[in-house]
Amino acid sequence: MSAIDGLPPLRVVIAEHGLSARKSLGQNFLLDLNLTSKIARQAGDLSGCDVLEIGPGPGGLTRGLLAEGARKVLAIEKDARCLPALAEIAAAYPGRLEVVEGDALQVDPLQHLSPPIRIAANLPYNVGTELLVRWLTPRDWPPFWQSLTLMFQREVAERIVAAPGSKAYGRLALLAQWRADARIAMSLPPEAFTPAPKVSSAVVHLTALPAPRYPADPKVLEHVVARAFNQRRKMLRAALKGVAPDIEDRLLAAGIKPTDRAEQVPLEAFCALARAVAEG
Repeated sequence: MSAIDGLPPLRVVIAEHGLSARKSLGQNFLLDLNLTSKIARQAGDLSGCDVLEIGPGPGGLTRGLLAEGARKVLAIEKDARCLPALAEIAAAYPGRLEVVEGDALQVDPLQHLSPPIRIAANLPYNVGTELLVRWLTPRDWPPFWQSLTLMFQREVAERIVAAPGSKAYGRLALLAQWRADARIAMSLPPEAFTPAPKVSSAVVHLTALPAPRYPADPKVLEHVVARAFNQRRKMLRAALKGVAPDIEDRLLAAGIKPTDRAEQVPLEAFCALARAVAEG
């Protein structure tokens, strides 16, 4: 990989720029360029796409995305220490890498990108879930992105693809599977990272559906699902108390038994409940 782009190995880059990973920023660096290239390939054919990357760090995945032919990569990086290393990559790929220093929760990527757009990132652990929920719950659909190829802790990845009745089934599974096809594309052991985290990781690939599987207002659905799973051991009539004054009637209207627990309820029924709540 380093021979392909003429840039030094990542261990050398990290040493030259003093880029020790910071726990406060949720950083765990992937140093194997064969792995970062493999992750980039999970995003599909990038030749006609702009790609949004969050938290590029020293640029391992960035190099993979560019080498795999991304038309342009927008890399949003909060850690100013990484900017010189990313500038070296930008110089090696003239006009194809734009680096924005800032918080991914604050930057509007649409000011920098043109469709079609895909998102690919080894997400910082401390903002990964919040970003995913934001990307899955815009009011208008389809979203600005075609697909998401994202690294998470293995536990989070399993929650995204979980089926009803499973221990991992919850808010993330419902929001992801409502509007996208989601699958685990590959797994990575802790020793693939520097520093090695205490848990395994996995890459999840989500493809945006043309329309949601079932009609529902995204804000209402997110609110109902969050309340239901925040107290998942309770019966839904208790967990959702306060969502609507006649919540039992609304549960019944959606085909849900008030005595059911959240993990028993499939996506279609939650969407029906969100519609029943919104109509009231």
